[in-house]
Amino acid sequence: MLNFIKNFRNDEDGAVTVDWVVLTAAVIALGGAAYTAIEGGATEMTGNIKDHMSTASIGGSNN
Repeated sequence: MLNFIKNFRNDEDGAVTVDWVVLTAAVIALGGAAYTAIEGGATEMTGNIKDHMSTASIGGSNN
């Protein structure tokens, strides 16, 4: 039983998994923060483009 405890204490395989879980969670959180930061501006820009295109005239006449 004592050998099992010593081996368990020295085993570092799970530490790599924990590192990857934390790193993945940080990347997802950063992506969410970036989306939140640009979402409002992108929506406004899309509205501006829609307004401009709905009032623009297409083509022209030779008169």
